[in-house]
Amino acid sequence: MIETTNETPRPRAKRGFAVMDPTRVREIASMGGRTAHANGRAHEFTSEEARAAGKKRHQRRTEATRAAT
Repeated sequence: MIETTNETPRPRAKRGFAVMDPTRVREIASMGGRTAHANGRAHEFTSEEARAAGKKRHQRRTEATRAAT
């Protein structure tokens, strides 16, 4: 037999970054970015790569707009 209760579920408590001060979260993210660059694991877009990515995004957006109408 399955028991049911009329209690409403408690809202989930915020944890981790959701609880932190936005300034502290930004500091932690900044440290991670600096470390990635120092270890050579971060990618920096060249202007050519950025241009190609923007062009691709624009094409996809145009296709999605056409499909929606």
